Amino acid sequence: MHQSLLIFAKQPAAGQTKTRLCPPLSHAAAAELYACFLRDTLVTARQVPASTRVIVYQPEEAAGYFRALAPDFALLPQQGADLGERLDRCLTTVLNASPGMAVLIGADIPTLPAPYVARAFDLLATHDLVLGPSDDGGYYLIGTRRPYPRLVREVTMSTPYVLRDTLAIAAELGLRVALLPGWYDVDTPADLERLRQELALAPPTVAPHTRAWLTTYAET
Repeated sequence: MHQSLLIFAKQPAAGQTKTRLCPPLSHAAAAELYACFLRDTLVTARQVPASTRVIVYQPEEAAGYFRALAPDFALLPQQGADLGERLDRCLTTVLNASPGMAVLIGADIPTLPAPYVARAFDLLATHDLVLGPSDDGGYYLIGTRRPYPRLVREVTMSTPYVLRDTLAIAAELGLRVALLPGWYDVDTPADLERLRQELALAPPTVAPHTRAWLTTYAET
């Protein structure tokens, strides 16, 4: 069965990327750090067996940036007025073009273990929906074998209730749901401090781009 691994990403830009990390970071530094998150996410994605790897990107004019960054990935521009619509349209487009399984992750989870993502594909063999719960009440991963627009369009995104509300709709639809172990994305200064502490104890192969940037930034 075809397996599509999707990375939801933005082109790093000062003042438009990871602004909730400012302060303590400057807008330029936050964009640089996000660029490292993105690179580490691509490293993780390359470790996951998949038929196709796709960067679902914005803005639309960023195709050249992502093509140079990851020539081994297919590219698909994000389309839609809000996050729910963009998620629905990319999942629908990919699953209609390549029926099978689609797993989507964000680009701000630099330490996410590759086996968690691979496990999502395994679970989709027997489940309709796989979610990776994040500590902020949302999810860092969503996987499905067919589009279910309600799951993303009828949920108010970026709230502490995203996972809860998604599971409620999945229950209404009668979907078989599997949950992965919890993880976290890096959105706030507290998340950034958690990341620093995690990397201090993790093997040097974990998030090498992010690790190098944080080390350099701490020394300046």
